[in-house]
Amino acid sequence: MNMTPKAVVIGSLMVLTAVVLSVIVLPYADTSKTTASDIYRPRSADEAAGRKIYIANGCVYCHSQSIRSIDWGLGAERIAQAGDYIQDRPILLGSERSGPDLSQEGGEHPDDWHRGHFTNPRYTRPLSIMPAFAFLGDAAIRVLTNYVQSLGFKNADRRMARQRRWKKSAVTAYEAGPEANVKWLADHVPEGWRSVPNPYPTSAAGLARGHKIYQDFCLGCHGPVGDGMGPAQPHLYPPPLNFTILKGRGISGGILYYQIMNGITGTAMPYFKRELESEKIWDVGDYVAVYFINQSDANGKPRGIDAAYEP
Repeated sequence: MNMTPKAVVIGSLMVLTAVVLSVIVLPYADTSKTTASDIYRPRSADEAAGRKIYIANGCVYCHSQSIRSIDWGLGAERIAQAGDYIQDRPILLGSERSGPDLSQEGGEHPDDWHRGHFTNPRYTRPLSIMPAFAFLGDAAIRVLTNYVQSLGFKNADRRMARQRRWKKSAVTAYEAGPEANVKWLADHVPEGWRSVPNPYPTSAAGLARGHKIYQDFCLGCHGPVGDGMGPAQPHLYPPPLNFTILKGRGISGGILYYQIMNGITGTAMPYFKRELESEKIWDVGDYVAVYFINQSDANGKPRGIDAAYEP
């Protein structure tokens, strides 16, 4: 075959046609058939405005919005589907998880937690590397929060309804005074947990580990002396729990464990069951009990078999 100008032009057009067919036409023909997923709903105007703020501030550079079958963390109960993204232009799948995936973030926290978090992430997550967005101002942070609370669509709506329902109860209990508030918190811990003591004996090493965990996860809300006056406090209502009011109110190691593990829906207290394994929760619970409540049931009765490695 002679490499004539005519052959070059025809060959180039054939290659270009094949590329356009394989890269544009065939994928479009396939994706245009995508239907809405079971959780999809249109976004409100406020949520769409929040999405623009999310894009403008580069949030997608650190947060993905796609859960895979191999994932374990936030949102892993539901694998992402093509029908979740039919409204999105552009689709914010992302490829970097410097922060958590946000595809199912809606309703994981109440609105006030997000307002504190966007103002300064270290308020709610002391080890966060996320930049502060206080410069956006309260109005823009509110709109951005509305967008984040929509992530997960109908599932997020159900979680938000749960947050609002429990927030009413939490606020009522807080405003009723310390005794009623502590009773409300303890009453919502299953009976079996209330009588369980911390199974590990108090030790210098255990308290040191508890102190480190407290600094890494709890300091921003509960403050350095456990009085609930951390830097996040002005943004949260009901405010973070003042641990010092728990003395003499029958708060067992099991109650502390359960609430650290599962969080307290409706308040800014998140769950830590995905981030802290069992002993770390017991250690930070004992740290709180020893230093802020001034009473610990560590290694008390009823006792089981001692662990193989235990002081």
